[in-house]
Amino acid sequence: MRREVGRWQIVALSINDVIGSGIYLLPAAAAALLAGASIWAILLAGFAVALLVLCYAAAASHFDKPGGAYLYARTAFGPFIGFQAGWMSLLTRITSVAALSNGLALAITHFWPQAASGLTRTLIIVGALALLAWINLIGVRSAARAGTILTIAKLLPLLFFIVYGIGFIDWTMAKPSGLPHVDGKKLGEAALLLLFAYAGFENTPAAAGEYRNPKRDVPFALLSMIAIVTTIYVLVQFVAQGTLPGLAQAKTPLAEAAAVFAGQGAALLLTVGAAVSILGTIFNSTLFGPRYLYAMAVDGFLPAVFARLHPQWRTPAAAILVQTAVALAMALSGSFVQLALLSVIARLFAYLATAGSVLVLARREPERADVLRLPGGPLIPLSAIVLSLGLLASATIENLAMGAAAVLVGSVIYAFRRKPA
Repeated sequence: MRREVGRWQIVALSINDVIGSGIYLLPAAAAALLAGASIWAILLAGFAVALLVLCYAAAASHFDKPGGAYLYARTAFGPFIGFQAGWMSLLTRITSVAALSNGLALAITHFWPQAASGLTRTLIIVGALALLAWINLIGVRSAARAGTILTIAKLLPLLFFIVYGIGFIDWTMAKPSGLPHVDGKKLGEAALLLLFAYAGFENTPAAAGEYRNPKRDVPFALLSMIAIVTTIYVLVQFVAQGTLPGLAQAKTPLAEAAAVFAGQGAALLLTVGAAVSILGTIFNSTLFGPRYLYAMAVDGFLPAVFARLHPQWRTPAAAILVQTAVALAMALSGSFVQLALLSVIARLFAYLATAGSVLVLARREPERADVLRLPGGPLIPLSAIVLSLGLLASATIENLAMGAAAVLVGSVIYAFRRKPA
């Protein structure tokens, strides 16, 4: 693979993977669950997710190869746990592409109603996935540039919303309040909503084999990302809460708030921003997902064709094409809906595996001076494990059942691997 992706491009890709369609719906959902305490909750969620981000940063500082959680878990716990971490991460990427492709068509209906169904919807989904696959096929340098452009394009509407909207805030509405009386189930739902609004960062290390200096740049990118994203999320919630009465009932909260303080032109800008944001997140999944396929195939767990690089572009062409084809079939058939339940368990599996890997790697390589050492020794990884287990306890029976089924399927695939572990 060609190492052509620089530090700030990795930062952009990391932000691109976290800020997706969720931020355009988060203000209303958070307000509905937590009322005026939503601002504090979003800030607290950012600090909580920072524990997981620090674990990924520490683990990434040990490696310069692709694979992310798969590589960390395989090194720390052996091939079976490593394969399951990679398998679950791959399923998350594929179902994410399928779900977001449908979300893209839905977002476009605000200014193109025909996109909701029929041939138009099909052409939008096929065209978007084909274009993003092509950009990723022709080289990681072009992919990194496209990812950076999409990141800037998705941030501009949000920055407009914050900078322009802050002058129209009703401070009596915007003032954060205490936590309303909510039952445990509702609080657990809020925790999942807020913490998974920050999800996606875990995929940044997957393409480490194409980063110029991954041991240093991936930790820098992850830590920069969580600081930037948390700031944006808190400010967006603050402006939305202070400018839109009845925020909790809004279907498109940012567009509706923008219409209040800047007119319908601003609402259209935020609607376009939502579509671009979704497109950017699909792009990242098309970039990172095939790297899991590639890394596992190189180690003999999947067919050798996925380990082959294009002779000219040096990208995992077969992996990119197969992931895109599977995601496209799921998107058009609607079969992703049930499989999307895996995203919760799959991410938690990867979080637990990575946090545990940090503990093992720190004990196994205590003298290495070129890796990131977390303050407090095992305190941060252990806190991340407790956080992940708490989220796992909040998952529904359907989530857990789909997760167990995925692990079982992964075990069967592992049993027929090409090379012995």
